[in-house]
Amino acid sequence: MDYPKSVPSVGLVDGRFVDENPVAGTPGSLIPAVWGNSVTQELLSVISGGGLVASEADNSQLFKAIQAIVGKASPMRTQITRITASKVLEAQELGLVLIDGSPGAMTVTLPAADPGLGVRDVIVRRVDNSVNRLVVQASGSDRIRFHTHLSAGGYPFLVLMGSGDWWQLRSDGAGSWWPVARFDNTPLGRLSFETSTALHPGGYGLLNGYFFKRAEWPWLWDFAQASGTLTTEAARFGREGAWTSGDGVTTFRIPEARGEFLRVLDEARSVDVGRLAGSLQSHALQSHNHYLPTSTGSSNRPAPAIPDPVWNVSSDVNFYPTSGTIATTYPNPAFDSDTFIGTVGNFSAETRPRNIAFPGRIKLI
Repeated sequence: MDYPKSVPSVGLVDGRFVDENPVAGTPGSLIPAVWGNSVTQELLSVISGGGLVASEADNSQLFKAIQAIVGKASPMRTQITRITASKVLEAQELGLVLIDGSPGAMTVTLPAADPGLGVRDVIVRRVDNSVNRLVVQASGSDRIRFHTHLSAGGYPFLVLMGSGDWWQLRSDGAGSWWPVARFDNTPLGRLSFETSTALHPGGYGLLNGYFFKRAEWPWLWDFAQASGTLTTEAARFGREGAWTSGDGVTTFRIPEARGEFLRVLDEARSVDVGRLAGSLQSHALQSHNHYLPTSTGSSNRPAPAIPDPVWNVSSDVNFYPTSGTIATTYPNPAFDSDTFIGTVGNFSAETRPRNIAFPGRIKLI
């Protein structure tokens, strides 16, 4: 498009429009039909390019069309939308969507990822830290393509867990939303430890052996089925660290590991033969004897010695035997007395190394 240089004798100067000059007796420029039609067609091309149908009664179409075209050229818009209740997002609300789930359980539905929407980005971010379930749902038969190693078609929804948890999703205009980035990309099902009893945002839960609903956690149920550690509720005893099929219809159970030590699975090394992943191994004390010296003055004797009813303790307040050599073998009543023995430690109902307890977590999404 240019000034109408090709149209002579219409009061143009070098193709540009001029005003009438009564003093000089020169007329003002006339707008030629060819130029007026050209300008109109240029504007209509932008409107149609933005996916709109031209309307003589709508004077905002050029602006809307430019917005649509810019949105397609750059998938992420600068729009910030705040939500405090369940709703269906509209195309113009895509951008950064801040969701407060504190009022109650909530579902935020994405626009249809159809050709009309085209390629668009949205960041859905949770701003509250309540326990209320917050679901980001795809529209109709659309799918969110995450954990496609478990389900090639993805899943109809995801959940945002914890304040600050966020996902960036991109529509492909053909029924799918693809994850571009997220707050925490730790693999599904991975165990971790925390230095805080609070749940970290990004999709973590307790290693507490709780029942989950398959319909609410379909990707996690798919993971359990593919894990190689899935068992039944009836066979759970001794395999508390495994997944179970729950009631066999609507639920499943996650692993339980609270209060337990973890051991690396043998996997054909033949050190811990016959163990199954997630199996529980009871505590044990290797069979052994304690041989005590006959003399209370020996430098090799334990200090203090282990109290035992077969020892003559009447003449020695430190529980050293006064005569003979006595062999003590577990089990022994003294081992269950929670009595501190020198640098050995406290004997109790189990054998354990010195340790520090940290909260255990499992990645749920």
